[in-house]
Amino acid sequence: MKDTMKVIQVSSPATVAGLQLSEVPKPDQPGTGEVLVRIHANSLNYHDYAVAAGFTKPKAGLIPLSDGAGVVEAVGAGVDEFKVGDHVVSCFFPGSTDALISGFATVPGDGTDGFAREWIVRPANWFTRSPDGYSHAEAATLPTAGLTAWRALVINGGLKPGDTVLVMGTGGVSIFALQLAKQMGATVIATSSSDEKLERLQALGADHVVNYKTHSDWGAKVFALADGKGVDHVVEIGGQGSLPQSLAATRIGGHIALIGVLAGMKGEVPMHLVLGKQIRLQGLVVGSRRDQQDFVRAINAMKLRPVIDRSFPLEQIADAFNYQISGAHFGKICLEF
Repeated sequence: MKDTMKVIQVSSPATVAGLQLSEVPKPDQPGTGEVLVRIHANSLNYHDYAVAAGFTKPKAGLIPLSDGAGVVEAVGAGVDEFKVGDHVVSCFFPGSTDALISGFATVPGDGTDGFAREWIVRPANWFTRSPDGYSHAEAATLPTAGLTAWRALVINGGLKPGDTVLVMGTGGVSIFALQLAKQMGATVIATSSSDEKLERLQALGADHVVNYKTHSDWGAKVFALADGKGVDHVVEIGGQGSLPQSLAATRIGGHIALIGVLAGMKGEVPMHLVLGKQIRLQGLVVGSRRDQQDFVRAINAMKLRPVIDRSFPLEQIADAFNYQISGAHFGKICLEF
């Protein structure tokens, strides 16, 4: 049996071009409470790019990527949740039962080594089961993007049939949010700067689409499309750059899940809209292991399948990140190996 494995490690200083493919010893058999998992796929998130590009100042040699999926090859003493052959997927906050965790010290691929590798030994509570019938790449899209959309709409938002949801763009979280909202009987309004991508969003089930380049005052356009009353939920990925428009689009008493800052970290917030509309503006960072277990059960009931734009081999991780940052993708980008 092979006694070494391939891993990706960040350089010093960290750059996407400097990501290094290395051969290191394969991990030993799992100890008490641990599992040995053969990783077969990862998915990429903006957080992973921030680490790889050095924005978070990662330590030299860190193994990146927070999302990994694969097969249990061995279980240690005391592990009864998994058996050899089970398909599993990682957790963003390993072992957590509460999503209200501050910081990234325990997050794989940031505070500790991640899943850009062929094998890993970790405590069993670093993983949950993968959804039934999912490929490893499909499962790898869940821990960050999928779970963020689930928490934003279902756990925090209390999404119910008949609600109206605004999603932005065609990244992983936004498309998961669209799919979840439609599965749960909601109306979805989607935005993008690309008419071609808007057509694809409609094919996925979006009820209304708005090109935010064509409609500079797109918040008012969305408000009108939501029966002239505003949307119930916004999955806000832009941050300060788009938040004023999201506030304009939201109904009185509506909910905005602030999950990203792709359009800016700083700036003025129109507080008169927050106060006047009595809007619930809530930030969130992914979710807990318990949330992920609930999400997987829901996926099995809904038969939801993620949208994967393209997969790369592990060795082409830099190309995958460059493709991600180009903005050309529709859905998730994965590594498969």
